Amino acid sequence: MAEYICLLNKDTTVIKPAKKTPILLRMIVLMFAMVCGVYICSVCLKQTSIHSKIKFQDIQVVERLSPDDDHGNLQISSVHYPNPETFSRAECAHNPVRYFAILSMQRSGSGWFETLLNSHVNVSSNGEIFSVLDRRRNISSITRTLDKVYNLDWFTSASKNECSAAVGFKWMLNQGVMQHHKEISDYFNRRGVFAIFLFRRNLLRRMVSVLANSYDRHAKLLNGTHKSHVHSTEEAKTLAKYKPMINSTLLISDLKEVEITAAKALEYFNSTRHIVLYYEDLIKNPAKLKDVQAFLGLPLMELMSRQVKIHKGPLSDHVKNWEDVNKTLNGTAYESFLQADY
Repeated sequence: MAEYICLLNKDTTVIKPAKKTPILLRMIVLMFAMVCGVYICSVCLKQTSIHSKIKFQDIQVVERLSPDDDHGNLQISSVHYPNPETFSRAECAHNPVRYFAILSMQRSGSGWFETLLNSHVNVSSNGEIFSVLDRRRNISSITRTLDKVYNLDWFTSASKNECSAAVGFKWMLNQGVMQHHKEISDYFNRRGVFAIFLFRRNLLRRMVSVLANSYDRHAKLLNGTHKSHVHSTEEAKTLAKYKPMINSTLLISDLKEVEITAAKALEYFNSTRHIVLYYEDLIKNPAKLKDVQAFLGLPLMELMSRQVKIHKGPLSDHVKNWEDVNKTLNGTAYESFLQADY
């Protein structure tokens, strides 16, 4: 216990014992010291925690997909596992399917090209389904039709639904494609549909084919039956006997209009997964069909078609007013159409 000294005078010193501190007071002081200690510790810990949190946020790593990962996601989104409402895929339920659409114009070789695709054991291309007006009356009817096709619930003679590796159809640009291009392009991107553009380089030959086919719809030269495509040389020769008359006054503007339509279609669907093909290139170099199969992720096979070309040889043999046509196109950007065989 502490003591204090009391000086009475310079000769006398008296040492008195210190007064005893009450126990209660000492307990109060002790408790106060403990509370202060706890408070100080909690403040320090809180500051340390905040500081640590700030430091962690400063050094956190944001993960980003590498180009390889992006490619992988692209591949995943382009294959599908449809669950049809009208049948069971059974053992093929786990086989992936790709969706495609052949975008083309009438008499550009799309029918022939589609038969080539359908000769592949894993492809179901269901024809020109939007030739029926009700299916393309508005974007809602178009979407319903597309959903049915890509869900494998669309049945045609070409359907190989259970184990199809690629399913699609051919679609002419004047069958709602250009009118509803934005919605259709969005649908293609959303559903992972592959667009296959097929055009003709020689637009004059296409025009001859369009006019001749239009005539035969009414004339029905093959024993009273109209056929857009034939499978024998005899039938081809019969249809080729008709020589259409071409309006030479409107010829150049008509050719330009077709070119513009094709260019617009490519622009409208530029954001989609697509490939551009030309009929003449496929005829001259059948190896290009391998590019198509690779584009659709198909195992390579030799593709075949039984269709026979109708208008063979020089165009001068197939146009009634050839001299007028020749005179109109000579010296223009379309002069090469006069000589090309395809």
